[in-house]
Amino acid sequence: MSRGICPRVTSCGLFWILSVVIFAVNLIDVDAYSCHEVRTAFQLRQVGPLHRVPETPGTDVDLLVCKHQGPSCCTRKMEESYQFAVKRETLHNIHSYSYELEHILSGHSDAFQDMFQYLLSFSQGHLSSLLEGTYSSLSRNTLPHVNQLFSSLSLYLRGANVSVEATVHQFFNNLFPLVYTRLINPGIEGSVMVGSEMADCLRMIRQDVNPFGPHAATMAEELAGAMGAGRQLGLALEEGLEVMNATEHLSLSRECVKGLVKMVYCSHCRGLTLIKPCVGYCLNVMRGCLASVSELDQSWRRYTNLLEQLTHAMAGHHSLELALLGVRGHVAEALVYAKLHGPLITATVEKVCGLSTGKPTGMPPTSPEVTTSAVTSSTPLPSAAPSKPVPEQWLEQLAHLRSSFPLKPSKNNKHSLRALSREFLMYLQRYKSFFAALPEMLCEGENVVDDSTCWSGDDVVESYTGRVVGNGLHAQRQNPEVKVRSPNPTLAEVKERLERFNQETQEKFPKLGQMEPWDELGSGEVEGSTDCDDEDGCQASGDDQDKTSHTDVSSERKSNGRQPGGDSPRESPVKPPSVRVIGGSPSAIWARPWSLVLLLVALCFQWTLF
Repeated sequence: MSRGICPRVTSCGLFWILSVVIFAVNLIDVDAYSCHEVRTAFQLRQVGPLHRVPETPGTDVDLLVCKHQGPSCCTRKMEESYQFAVKRETLHNIHSYSYELEHILSGHSDAFQDMFQYLLSFSQGHLSSLLEGTYSSLSRNTLPHVNQLFSSLSLYLRGANVSVEATVHQFFNNLFPLVYTRLINPGIEGSVMVGSEMADCLRMIRQDVNPFGPHAATMAEELAGAMGAGRQLGLALEEGLEVMNATEHLSLSRECVKGLVKMVYCSHCRGLTLIKPCVGYCLNVMRGCLASVSELDQSWRRYTNLLEQLTHAMAGHHSLELALLGVRGHVAEALVYAKLHGPLITATVEKVCGLSTGKPTGMPPTSPEVTTSAVTSSTPLPSAAPSKPVPEQWLEQLAHLRSSFPLKPSKNNKHSLRALSREFLMYLQRYKSFFAALPEMLCEGENVVDDSTCWSGDDVVESYTGRVVGNGLHAQRQNPEVKVRSPNPTLAEVKERLERFNQETQEKFPKLGQMEPWDELGSGEVEGSTDCDDEDGCQASGDDQDKTSHTDVSSERKSNGRQPGGDSPRESPVKPPSVRVIGGSPSAIWARPWSLVLLLVALCFQWTLF
C-alpha cells in the first residue's frame, strides 16, 4: 500500500516541504545573530540613545576601534557613545577607590583644626581666669590683648602668614604699660597723667628693659616650636587634597580611551555582553592609562612619611597641648618677675621715658598677686627696697596664694589630640602605595576574570599571552595595548608641586626623621606617670600627697566647672580635655604645717637679702 501512496506525492508538494524547511532554518539563523542582548546592555549601562543599536548585525560596517571579521552589532555612532561611557565609568571607578582616602584627609584636616581651636579656646580661658582671679586690676584692660594673642595663634595654625614669636612679643609689649602702671606702680595713675606717649615708650623699650625676665622669650620659643608642626600638618593635609582632586579629574588620552573601549565594549559588537577581560590584559590597559598617575608614587610615599613625622612631632609627646596649656604659667611667672623687680624696672623706665613716679613700689607685693613657685625661685633686686612689712602682712597675703603648677594632658582621654593622631596614622597606613596600586585595584573583583575563558581585546581566549608591563611612564614603552606618547601635563605639575612641598617641609623641620616611632608611644602613657584621669574621680590624699597629687587646671576656675569652695556647676561651652595639675592643691599645702614653715623660712630669708 505504501508503494501506492508514494507515487501520488506531486512535485508541488515537495516544493512546499522544502520551502518550510528553508524558512525554519532562516528563522533560527536570524535569531542566533540578533542584537537584542547588545541593545539590553546598551540601555542598562546608559551608554547612549537606544536607536543607535541595530536590530540585527550588519556586515559592511566601517568601525574605527572594534574592527573584526564577520557581522557586527556596532556602528560608528555606537563607538562614539562607548567612548563617552567608558571615560565616565573609569573616572567613577577611580573616584570610588580614592573617596575614602580623600575623606580621611579632609575629615582629619577638619578634626585637627577643631582640636587646635578648642585647645586655643581652653588656653585662653585658662589665662583669663588667672587675670580675673589673681590680677583683677589688669584683667579688664588686658582682655583685648589676650584676644589678639589667641586670634593670631589661631590664624597661624590655619596657615596664615603670622609669626608666633612676633605675636607673643607683641602681647608682652602691650602688657608692659598696664603692668607698669597697675602692678609695679599701682598709684602712678592717680599722681601723674599717663598718656599714650608714655604707653608707646613703655611698649618700645619693653624688650630692652626686659621686665618679664626670660619668660616671654621662653613662651615664644615653646609655642613656635610646638605649633610649627601642627601648622605644617594642616598645610600638608590641604596639599594632599589638592593631589587627590587632580587625580579624580584627570583627562584620559585618546589612546587610553581607545584601549578602554576595546577592553570593555568591543566584545559587545560580537554579541558577547557577559565576557570579562583577562587580568593581564586589564593591567596593561590600566597601567597605560594611569602611567602619569603612577609617577606620583614615590613623591606620595615621601609625603605620607612626612605626615607621620609631623604627627609624631605634634602629638607624640603632647607637645602642642603642653605648649598651649603652659601659656598661663609663663604669663603668671612673667608677672611675678615684673612685680619682684619693680624698683629696678622703675628706675630704668624713669631714665628712658622720663616719667617721675615719686616713691616706687617694689617688693614685697601689696596684693595677693604672687605664686609660690615664683617667690621661692626669683632672685632679689640689687636696687634699694621699700620699708619692710611686718610678718602678719605676709601671712595675710599667703592666705590668698594660688599655686601655679605645670599641666599635663590625660593619658586616657579618647578625645585627645594624641588619640586623634593615632587614629589618623592607622588609616594612613592603608594608602601609602595608593597610586602604585590603583591599576591593580581597578582590575580586581568582578571587572575581570582569571580563568580559562576571558576577553583579550581581539577574541575569547583561554589565557592572555601578551607581556604584562609594570607601573610608570618608562615601563609603558613595552605596553602592547596602550601607547603612552607623553606624560600628563597636569599630573606632572602636581608631582612637581608635591615634591617641592616635601622638600620645603624637610628644610623647615630637619629633625623630623629623628622622632620616635609611634609604636613606642602607642600606649598613650606618659613616661614615669601612674596617674588616673580627673573624670575617674581619683585624687591624691593622705600619704599620697607627699609624692604627687593632682588638682584641676586652676584653683580659681576649675575645668570641671566647680568653684574652689563649692559644688555648684558652671556652664562650659565645650567639653574640655582631661588635663591635670601636677602638685598638691592649695588646701593641701596648708594641711601640712611643715610645708608652711618651709615656705615662710624661704620668704624671710629672701626678705633679709634686701
